[in-house]
Amino acid sequence: MKNPATGQPQGMRAFTVVWIGQFISLLGTSMTGFALPIYVFGETGRVQELALLGLAFMLPLIVISPFAGAIVDRSNRKLMMMLSDLAAGLMTIVVLILVSTGQLEIWHLFITNAISGLFQAFQWPAYSAAISVMLPKEQYARANGMISLAESGSGIFAPVLAAALLGFVGLQGVLLIDIFTFLFAIGALLLVYIPQPPRTAEGAEGQGNLLTEAAYGFKYIWRRPSLLGLQLVFMTGNFLTTIAMTIVPAMVLLRTDNNELALGSVQSAGAVGGVVGALVMSAWGGPKRLVHGVLLGWFFSSWLGVVLLGVGQTVPVWAVAGFCGIFFVPIINGSNQAIWQAKVAPDVQGRVFSIRRLIAWGIDPLARLLAIPLAFEIASWFTVSKTNLAAATVRSGMQWVLTHALTEGNREVFLGRDGWLFDQHELDRLVHARRDGNEVRSDLIKLAARLKEQDTQLLVIAIPERAALYPEQIRPGRYANVVRLDDESVKLGELKAAGADVLDMTDALWEFRDRELAFFSQDSHWTPEAMKMVALTVNKHV
Repeated sequence: MKNPATGQPQGMRAFTVVWIGQFISLLGTSMTGFALPIYVFGETGRVQELALLGLAFMLPLIVISPFAGAIVDRSNRKLMMMLSDLAAGLMTIVVLILVSTGQLEIWHLFITNAISGLFQAFQWPAYSAAISVMLPKEQYARANGMISLAESGSGIFAPVLAAALLGFVGLQGVLLIDIFTFLFAIGALLLVYIPQPPRTAEGAEGQGNLLTEAAYGFKYIWRRPSLLGLQLVFMTGNFLTTIAMTIVPAMVLLRTDNNELALGSVQSAGAVGGVVGALVMSAWGGPKRLVHGVLLGWFFSSWLGVVLLGVGQTVPVWAVAGFCGIFFVPIINGSNQAIWQAKVAPDVQGRVFSIRRLIAWGIDPLARLLAIPLAFEIASWFTVSKTNLAAATVRSGMQWVLTHALTEGNREVFLGRDGWLFDQHELDRLVHARRDGNEVRSDLIKLAARLKEQDTQLLVIAIPERAALYPEQIRPGRYANVVRLDDESVKLGELKAAGADVLDMTDALWEFRDRELAFFSQDSHWTPEAMKMVALTVNKHV
């Protein structure tokens, strides 16, 4: 169908043209997002600043969102989408020039990311609101399913394409492709007709200065109990699901002895589920009563996804749960978005949708923050040790920021409380994640047996790990006794049976640490006082 006045495509045909352009653009953006950190790390060897690049993008986007929505409602939505794509393309051109001249610095990326995030705040509300005036209501859910398909598909294919192209065309080639995808998206928008929304009573009520119009998005949702209830359902679901999915990687790694392939398989199954779910939603168009798509989608996603992930014990079960959990997400999101597009007046959708995203994205950091102590606690359930030291293996986002962005330690160091640093290998030994030292013990047993044949006794002095003496610096709590491995007494017994004289200093050092510091907090050395105590004890024993 074409618009009689302009001759440009309109309706579903027009939306499909725009969707193809946006999908290609999203694919290019995701390719750059994958390739750029690899290039920067290869050139500089630094990852600290890269950890904060996402924040540089998100912070301006969140701050400007309410005002961006108001500006979208004031302006031509097609123009807003074009300006957003143009700004992102210009930032990519700047990065390409800096890379080509060998002048790219991390601070350049902070600036370009911030500007991109600023203009991206206009893209989503304009795109979402444009659907309302381009399509009839019965097509809303199908269109949103197509958008989910573009997001899920780019997430799968972009890393593969970028990795394949980097070896042939380098980062410059990937950036150049990204620039062409932006031009493609702008060209697609130029080809179609996107009408402006009709003026409504709600739009007239919300008129005023920019601040007043931005605040109207909050008022609009608050005054409509049905929409407010739907937003609260979604916010609660997102909050709880984010906590659960933040913990899942640690749970899978702990249950599979740090098997990264197992985790990758579960995550890949989820990604495939998202693509299949988006395909189903695009072809189906959702249930007749869209609220059923939201509520039943949450029900099945929770029980077949999150709950099954929690009770599952094997990789195949987790993979099925990951697939099922993400499969229903496009149905949930598509149905939810279609409800809002149908119920919210078209000329205020920009500001209302911006507020919705502000609420959704604002709750996400809180959920991830709360997931950290939960992950530390739950991690202890899946290990042999009863000491909760398994929390040390949970590589939470907070620890990553502390060790990489703030240069407190590195990947081999766990940052404990009060500035204490622990060797990750030491913690892994305590939770049985790594069983190193078996060859050394075997050699000691052989040596003790040979010396016994010569009427000579081997003296073995058993010294506990720093983490065993200071578990409260890893996980807060009151510890009545020193942390010991379950098979520690067996190992020492094997040495004694071979003829060795074993002097276990663990209990003595545990009592000593209550009086004086036995180890330094930020390196692996004993304190002089602890050395003296052990030396006197050994002297007395001998």
